[in-house]
Amino acid sequence: MDRANIVHENFLRRVAARDLPPGRAPAGPMTPETAVQAFRAGVLTRALDRQSRAMQRVGQGFYTIGSSGHEGLAAVALALRPTDMAFLHYRDAAFQIARSAQVPGQNPVWDMLLSFASSSDDPISGGRHKVLGSRDLLIPPQTSTIASHLPKAVGAAYSIGAARRHRPEHQILPEDGIVYCSFGDASANHSTAQGAFNTAQWTSYQSVPLPLLFVCEDNGIGISTKTPKGWIEATFSARPGLKYFKADGLDLYDTFRVASEAAAYVRDRKKPAFLHIRTIRLYGHAGADVPTTYLPREEVEAEEANDPLLHSVRLLDQAGVMTPEQALEIYTETNARVVRVADQAITRPRLKTADQVMASIIPPKRDCKPTNGPTPEARAAAFGGDLKAMEDPQIMSRLINWALTDLMLAHPEVVMMGEDVGRKGGVYGVTQKLHQRFGPDRMIDTLLDEQSILGLAIGMAQNGFVPLPEIQFLAYLHNAEDQIRGEAATLPFFSNGQYTNPMVLRIAGLGYQKGFGGHFHNDNSVAVLRDIPGVILAVPSNGADAAMMLRECVRLAREEQRVVVFLEPIALYPMRDLHTDKDGQWMRRYPDPSQVIPLGQVGVTGAGTDLAIVTFGNGVYLSNQALAETESAGIKARIVDTRWLSPLPKDALTEAVKGCKNILIVDETRHSGGVAEALMAHFHEATKANLARLTAEDSFIATGPAYAATMPSSAQIVQAAKGLVK
Repeated sequence: MDRANIVHENFLRRVAARDLPPGRAPAGPMTPETAVQAFRAGVLTRALDRQSRAMQRVGQGFYTIGSSGHEGLAAVALALRPTDMAFLHYRDAAFQIARSAQVPGQNPVWDMLLSFASSSDDPISGGRHKVLGSRDLLIPPQTSTIASHLPKAVGAAYSIGAARRHRPEHQILPEDGIVYCSFGDASANHSTAQGAFNTAQWTSYQSVPLPLLFVCEDNGIGISTKTPKGWIEATFSARPGLKYFKADGLDLYDTFRVASEAAAYVRDRKKPAFLHIRTIRLYGHAGADVPTTYLPREEVEAEEANDPLLHSVRLLDQAGVMTPEQALEIYTETNARVVRVADQAITRPRLKTADQVMASIIPPKRDCKPTNGPTPEARAAAFGGDLKAMEDPQIMSRLINWALTDLMLAHPEVVMMGEDVGRKGGVYGVTQKLHQRFGPDRMIDTLLDEQSILGLAIGMAQNGFVPLPEIQFLAYLHNAEDQIRGEAATLPFFSNGQYTNPMVLRIAGLGYQKGFGGHFHNDNSVAVLRDIPGVILAVPSNGADAAMMLRECVRLAREEQRVVVFLEPIALYPMRDLHTDKDGQWMRRYPDPSQVIPLGQVGVTGAGTDLAIVTFGNGVYLSNQALAETESAGIKARIVDTRWLSPLPKDALTEAVKGCKNILIVDETRHSGGVAEALMAHFHEATKANLARLTAEDSFIATGPAYAATMPSSAQIVQAAKGLVK
């Protein structure tokens, strides 16, 4: 027999017989009205869990991971305010249902059943996934089962204090709010979670405001692997900077009391706390999971006998709030109501086409106050003597620095964060002087943890900021790429565009650094960034383009709420010369702040029709070096700078190579999985030109004299061009 039906029959039988589990008497500040609210939320949670399984059996429901055993989280929700942003564990239906009662106009039964049915009418995901979440309830949807939502919860909590100092235009979190973040005991062990705890402690230790309430729902098991008894308390009860609270989630009164104390501590002191709640897991991990296949039946039955709803019936009876007979009536009526509503929910439309599924990958545009750029007075105060230097050609790193300065002057909601971005000014000096110009509130020196850097940015974005996080080297992104794939990029998709993570992620990367760092500091793999739906990837090849593209990237984040990655070629940061020493041909003058290169606009040098060299980043530099020799060989060529690697500007590329008999793709990324594969496919489909590609080898990058041995060179470009044209 299905364990869900066993638990159901046990409840009916035991309540009718007043056979309730023993426990402490009800105590604490919970009012009778609040206690009834919490019980009703728990009963509805249980009814919805059973209905999800019934729907799946007949092919009308598609995901059955449930919240039974975690009904006590309803009491936690009632101890908070509905304006406290909540990043929920996937077993927190009771929390969302209880919060629904705090906000007028909510219908959690209908909303959740639409989600179970994957209906396009589902108000949070539009039928894309069965997720908890609500715009009205300030609950961003979570798809994380490995605690990847914890870093952004830290960022959101940090943003509350930051917003008091610099109020962003699109702020949504109140100044006296807190951020709530829940997870399971198994997820607490994940490196992502540990990084978030450490970041919260590191921040709190320095007395930086961080009103964040972590809640660990400890049911003692992760799928089939048990959490050692006492492990959570032993590891979290004495952490510096993180206040520990403990509650019995089987006792609504105790849970409400302790949660109220924890929330008051966080709200009043602006410091993080860790609330450890004892729960149980009923039915197994999900619908397809049978716990008796890996746990002794006696142990499963003992957990079921400790059903938190049975404890709640006892507590309400002892408090004189509700008799067992009245509780049983609520339970029976709720189950019947859920069945009736489900019969209607399964008739609602579902997504059918690719266009419908993909409609929310790109978030909606938002209204922003018009900006006319920084005033001359503000620029003079910020730049000082640099204004005079703008009259002369400069290297890329300096032009990016000036572009960042102008952007931060124009948009007070722009903040930067990363290792060494502030006082030091970055590893390569790209952010020099910005700390002095804008202060530590907007130039945030973070701890050494890429997941926390990106989590800080994602969380601040949800409170109206436009973050510009920096990852020091492309190779370091791989420590934290799930924060982009699993959190930032998917949020619009799973919230039907209601929640977004606008940001511009700056990364120093690619190869050709002479004798420095090897594969740790030279990484020519961008496949992971190009593979994420909705993410824009920009790669400039010279300083003027970098400044103008960066302005467009910030506009895309600020106005169109996009996730943008701005990949800065490290080797081109200091590049001055093109052909000979001190020729200065790769330096550029700083473009006026009004000038931008819009998304999808490619760059074209030359007008030759024999050959189009299509490339980007360092490849543009190398192709320009090769141009003179190819022309002396009688080949009339043009260079096409792709600039935007994702999405590829296909129409602009097709137009840029029009009339060319041959197309040579020069790609500094790897032969397998590199950008050239997509470019070759596109030009094969869109043109009749002869095609060839010159790529990097499928190799990591060496340190020392062989730093460029595995990547294209100007000599190889000349050779490939001659071979293709002949």
